[in-house]
Amino acid sequence: MSRPAGSAARPSAASTTIAARPRCRRAERAETLSDTTRDSNGTPLADGDSVTLVKDLKVKGTSVTLKRGTLVKNIRLTGDPDLVECRAEKVKDLVLRTEFLKKA
Repeated sequence: MSRPAGSAARPSAASTTIAARPRCRRAERAETLSDTTRDSNGTPLADGDSVTLVKDLKVKGTSVTLKRGTLVKNIRLTGDPDLVECRAEKVKDLVLRTEFLKKA
């Protein structure tokens, strides 16, 4: 049986080997980034930093709304990289999500 011109022979399934891909650097970088606390822009945050709010936030349990652009000084990091503790002008002992913060 002859093959038509231009068609290549397919290797059998038994003869093909799949090489293991080396670990992607992007995945390694994502693991190291997940351990650090970062603001909405990806800037690392540390204890004592000042941050500003990127949107209006209603505070649960009070009638206070923290306005966009409010400066919050001296934040404290928690064990969770998505949360920071702070004190605002009107409310004491707040826990804010980092997705609503921008480093000042």
